[in-house]
Amino acid sequence: MAKYKAKKILRDGIWDDNPVFRQLIGLCSALAVTNLCMNSFIMGMGLTFVTGLSSFTISLIRQFTPKHIRMMVQVLIIAVYVIIVDIFLRAYMPELSKALGPYVGLIITNCIIMGRAEAYAQNNPPIPSLIDGIANGLGYTLVLLSIAVVREILAFGSIFGIKILGEGFVPWTIMIMPPSAFFLLAIIIWVTHNIQDKKSEVAK
Repeated sequence: MAKYKAKKILRDGIWDDNPVFRQLIGLCSALAVTNLCMNSFIMGMGLTFVTGLSSFTISLIRQFTPKHIRMMVQVLIIAVYVIIVDIFLRAYMPELSKALGPYVGLIITNCIIMGRAEAYAQNNPPIPSLIDGIANGLGYTLVLLSIAVVREILAFGSIFGIKILGEGFVPWTIMIMPPSAFFLLAIIIWVTHNIQDKKSEVAK
């Protein structure tokens, strides 16, 4: 039963109730850091780390947290994990840290983290909350990488910095620009909604 529940939590966070293309939250960073696959991957892993551990911690102390200050406590916990990610990137990946700029620090304001804290961690045990946080972080990462793969291939002819297109390749200038992420995200939302809606109709 526990195994089934864990699978359902993972499936909900990654696909069925994906925070980006189903709940439509966390869109700002999804549009801002998807010009390169590595940037998107690191951002996604950072958010997964913060979401998973903050949900776990919030759930762990939920019974001891006064209701009137719970939001402040949640923000404090999230901020601690964001600082850990920021320090790690500055120490071990300085170039990526510089490339991501303020967006690492802005993880603290990401609606996905607060959303999972309030909707799930505040009402469920620590381990399921940890899994839920990780699942939603991975769902977010999946969308970021889907956009980044298309943008990096068409803008630079590469994936994760590895050239895959030859000398005859002509870069698509629009793919370097932020509006391309907006259009690609819209396409992803449209495609995934169609797939899920068809499956729902078949199931009925």
